[in-house]
Amino acid sequence: MREKILDLIDKDSKLTAKEIAVLINSTEEDVEKCIKEMEEERIICGYNTLINWDKTNRELVTAIIEVKVTPQRGDGFDKIAERIYNHKEVRSVYLMSGGYDFCVILEEKTLKEIAFFVSDKLSPIDAVISTATHFVLKSYKDHGIIMEKKIPEDKRMLVWP
Repeated sequence: MREKILDLIDKDSKLTAKEIAVLINSTEEDVEKCIKEMEEERIICGYNTLINWDKTNRELVTAIIEVKVTPQRGDGFDKIAERIYNHKEVRSVYLMSGGYDFCVILEEKTLKEIAFFVSDKLSPIDAVISTATHFVLKSYKDHGIIMEKKIPEDKRMLVWP
């Protein structure tokens, strides 16, 4: 039941317990209880709305920063990740494989604010060896959702009466 609930709310977090119960052939009370348990266990960590900011007047710059670090003895990467994700500007931090250890995602109003974060907050962390900053120019798909659906061109022949 947990997996079915998670699959449904992952696609649409606005679904009510009643709607989920109907979809998985369960009771509303059982669904509510299961969701509450998963929230307490931090399986469900929050509910977000996916917004296409490009269609609003809000100006945001999204940066993806790759960070190479030296892991700390006894703590590995966890303490470094904590120092990074505790900054209010940071939206996401991922430990990853490859040439860099972390992927840090920021959203700020200007390139200057992102540059300030990298130079004054991220780079001075003792374990940070290097960074590479990339700026998102356009979002096509986010969290499995296509950000801008193309309206198919009407190819029917125009007929005059």
